[in-house]
Amino acid sequence: MIVNNARFVVSNSDFSHCPADMRHEYAFIGRSNVGKSSLINMLTGQKNLALTSATPGKTMLINHFLVNDSWYIVDLPGYGYARRSKDDRLRLEGIIKSYILGRAQMTNLFVLIDSRHAPQKIDMEFMEWLGENGVPFSIVFTKMDKQSAAAGERQTAEYLKQMLDTWEELPPVFRTSSADGRGRDAVLDYIEQMNRLPLMQD
Repeated sequence: MIVNNARFVVSNSDFSHCPADMRHEYAFIGRSNVGKSSLINMLTGQKNLALTSATPGKTMLINHFLVNDSWYIVDLPGYGYARRSKDDRLRLEGIIKSYILGRAQMTNLFVLIDSRHAPQKIDMEFMEWLGENGVPFSIVFTKMDKQSAAAGERQTAEYLKQMLDTWEELPPVFRTSSADGRGRDAVLDYIEQMNRLPLMQD
């Protein structure tokens, strides 16, 4: 897929106020500092489309970006940022879960995982929750450039092996780097395939 244009449309904290048009939406989520904004910028070819920050946990709203005037990238708040207050964490959890469960246009949720780390309990529990609720999702390993090719393959393979302890089959998996563009074509081609399918409606 060639991305010709991408633009910010709207931010809000209530999924019922998201764009009313019926277009495919691809949401991106992950723990704070996983490289979500950088990945969105890499996919769209625009360095400053999604706000990147040295401070983890800056995304506090549901952010919609219209791509090629035909489908949306949705930047969801990150989860698991320890420095947030309990009230903030609960509020963000409500924003995230209400969007994921209530938004008919969401075609796929890309769950971002830092490829350098062993499986984290918070990620595993979140993906189990997605599975229990029948939410279509994919795994995107980020920051593959931060280690050697062999180490990256070994680390991600071990991660997926551990997942198979509790999952009968794995969701689609992508290995990416925002620094060198790795995985960009694979993710965009997957989105292009999904765009050909009829939009599920409640």
